[in-house]
Amino acid sequence: MDRYAVVGNPVAQSKSPSIHEAFARATGQAMTYERILGPLGAFAETARRFAEEGGRGLNVTAPFKRDALAIAARASERAQAAGACNTLAREGDTWYADNTDGAGLVRDLTVNRGVALAGIDVLLLGAGGAARGVLLPLLAQQPRAIVISNRTASKADALVERFGARGPLTAVPPGALGGRRFDVVINATSAGLDPNAVWPWSEGLFANGAFAYDMIYGDAPTRFIRWASGQGVERTADGLGMLVEQAAESFFLWRGVRPPTADAFELLRPTR
Repeated sequence: MDRYAVVGNPVAQSKSPSIHEAFARATGQAMTYERILGPLGAFAETARRFAEEGGRGLNVTAPFKRDALAIAARASERAQAAGACNTLAREGDTWYADNTDGAGLVRDLTVNRGVALAGIDVLLLGAGGAARGVLLPLLAQQPRAIVISNRTASKADALVERFGARGPLTAVPPGALGGRRFDVVINATSAGLDPNAVWPWSEGLFANGAFAYDMIYGDAPTRFIRWASGQGVERTADGLGMLVEQAAESFFLWRGVRPPTADAFELLRPTR
């Protein structure tokens, strides 16, 4: 059977094997999927060995996403724009690199959550790799405006310089957002993982009926979701849907069939 795997360090926590096994069952695909703990500083060798052993595709997680892009002979526009790769597919004797994170986010918002992104105002918190990886697919939805807000203003400015020609994109520091309201607020920071981390954004950023989306996921509501709910925001979601949908994009790239995602959601979060 065709072999696939997720590579990371650490990688034991990855839910990707369960997700792709559910996809394979649902679509009748003959394939295996495993976890590979990649030695730090040796991603290229890990990928080369996997390919020599018959591997057809890899999902790539931290800290190897830039390394994965570097070894690819060809890369999608969204991988090049993100400057990182989370999916490698074998093309003959070389690798093709893609980044499915943004597509997964957009699909979860628009298809699973029923959020229309066209013509609305979006606030993206953070300007790191997670934000960079989703900007191109978000802009493709033709929102009225996307504002990037980050504690280090220069990082947000750099994203605007890189992607500003693609759509209505601006950078606004956290302290200068007062009085603005947004229809969708997306947390692309890791600040919520540390209960002692400073949260630089003030309340009052949500428009009536706004949707709050955290790219982080967990068994309990995240810090960002609690923050939004405390301001009366009723429509919220964490990043589990993004995780499943970006995996579905990878599966489609590898197998040429788009898997249904409902079973994977039920497997990961039965009370979803």
